[in-house]
Amino acid sequence: MEKTTAIHTQSAAVRDERAFEQVYKKYFKDLHSYAWNLVKDEAIAEGIVQNVFLKLWERAENLHFQQAPAPYLYRSVHNESLNHLKHKKVRLAYDAYAMKQQVYEKSSATSKVQLSELQQKIQVALNDLPQQCRTIFQMSRFREMKYQEIADELGLSVKTVEAQMGKALKVMRKKLADYLPILIITILY
Repeated sequence: MEKTTAIHTQSAAVRDERAFEQVYKKYFKDLHSYAWNLVKDEAIAEGIVQNVFLKLWERAENLHFQQAPAPYLYRSVHNESLNHLKHKKVRLAYDAYAMKQQVYEKSSATSKVQLSELQQKIQVALNDLPQQCRTIFQMSRFREMKYQEIADELGLSVKTVEAQMGKALKVMRKKLADYLPILIITILY
């Protein structure tokens, strides 16, 4: 059993630097190894042990060791190491979230631009259709009316509506062929 180590003197305002230095020299290497085993990083382990000794120095007036300070130091290094690992885990989770958010924002911005371009191309293609063909297409696709309903509203035969829709779809496919992949992606997402 080691003898009692005092890192402070009787006067609370004065610290015993020599005793502190002895404790530092005696335990630093072993504490560093212990911290390294927990965090697996040489520099981080050194920083953890230095933080423990810094806190020990700052609290020297309030600490009174009846036995050797080893249990206190090891527990402090253990806690500091666990805090570091928890912080690292949170930071990694945040980094992954931030990366995913950036990718989403980039793809979202790209999708918005592509969708805007697609909407313009659809409008141009619609404007190129003959009036009756365009009206039938819009009623079918935008108002989701059935061919019979369109025929009844416009006073046409169902066959005429079908023929005009076939013509409209053929023209739209031809004019929007380059945008078909974008359209499919937009519909899926």
